[in-house]
Amino acid sequence: MNRRMGMEAQLGIGGGAVSEESARNLEIGEDLCRRRKPQQALPYLYKAMEDPNNSDAAIQLAFLMPTLDEGVRLLEVTEAQGRARLKRILSPTCFDDDDEHVGRFWGIIETRPYMRVLQAKVRFTFENKDYNKCADTIIEMLRLCPGDNMGQCDRLGSVLLQAGRIENALFFAQAWLDPKHSDGSWPDRGGCAFGPPSKAPLSRDFIDREKKYGDGAILYTAALASFQLWGDCEIARQYLQISACLNPHVLLKVLGKVDRPSTYLTAYGNPEEAALNHRLPIESLNFAPRTFNGPEAAHDYLWLTQDLWMALDVWEWANSDAEVKSYVLKKCSRAACNTREVRVAEFKRCGGCKEVVYCGQVCQKEDWKARKPICKDHQRTKDYLKALMNGRSRPRPEGGPIVASADFTPAGIATTFH
Repeated sequence: MNRRMGMEAQLGIGGGAVSEESARNLEIGEDLCRRRKPQQALPYLYKAMEDPNNSDAAIQLAFLMPTLDEGVRLLEVTEAQGRARLKRILSPTCFDDDDEHVGRFWGIIETRPYMRVLQAKVRFTFENKDYNKCADTIIEMLRLCPGDNMGQCDRLGSVLLQAGRIENALFFAQAWLDPKHSDGSWPDRGGCAFGPPSKAPLSRDFIDREKKYGDGAILYTAALASFQLWGDCEIARQYLQISACLNPHVLLKVLGKVDRPSTYLTAYGNPEEAALNHRLPIESLNFAPRTFNGPEAAHDYLWLTQDLWMALDVWEWANSDAEVKSYVLKKCSRAACNTREVRVAEFKRCGGCKEVVYCGQVCQKEDWKARKPICKDHQRTKDYLKALMNGRSRPRPEGGPIVASADFTPAGIATTFH
């Protein structure tokens, strides 16, 4: 959740650990970065950092550093300071496995600035291709917060694959896919109590359930890791087929040999911050509002792993599966047209909603009158959700969704309707 919403908006950063003056300087600095004025932001960020508790100012400054290495060093210093602070205010053993606080980080509002430092470190170390350090940082985040309030679960499998830790990647995916966690519970240490992965074929019940409710990113990780460990085996094909059914957008790009997605690096996922520092790499994750297993989720997964899927043996394996092809080859979205693609990514997607495809301009034009209001409503809803995610007020589209956000309060969980 954006820091300017939820309980930190009411109680202050980290539950009030940061002075009002420091928080105000941070907000000014961040707003200047969003307006692409990083040099003007620097004095405010330095002023904000005069309060040693303002980790978020250090995070923003890290994104303005000349190099990724310097950004990582700043974050690691801030991480050490954050650990020391939490040991003072929570307990000297608050990071020990058997301490009552471990497993509840993020839920404890004082821990949120520290967790954001780790989140930024994940971004920087991945950009810097230090995949082992990136993976170890996510593993620590999941140890502290196994319920994954920071959204790292979908990334860790991909990062482990990039680090060459294939068995760990598959074990992690299988831990989260275990049917005993279908009730919303989470595996031990957030799936990071690593052990040998299973090669046993999947049951029919598992396949049917995951094709309806599964997480495409985790299942694609399981498919690729199984293939890298054991080749074209039954369980690898099963994971691949489930993945293609859930989110065909991934294999549409892979089999269509579309270039790896590229967007600008952002500090907190706000698209407006795209140009805050031209010296950093411009490839990054896509934090646009999304549907579960939709094209935006595919964008993120491919940004993390597309190079691994483009390896010749992996690509040929995925391209040879008839069931996979049945999910990937699209039918024209105009109801009166039954034309189906002959090759992957042959048809063009609607540039507005990105939800429909057409075999050509004739079908697109003929369908536009009926499709236009749906497409426009879809775009307005996404704009509204994007503004909400980024902490900005925007009128709700007429007939649009009422969005609920939940957060921890001293009295329990509070829900806000937007």
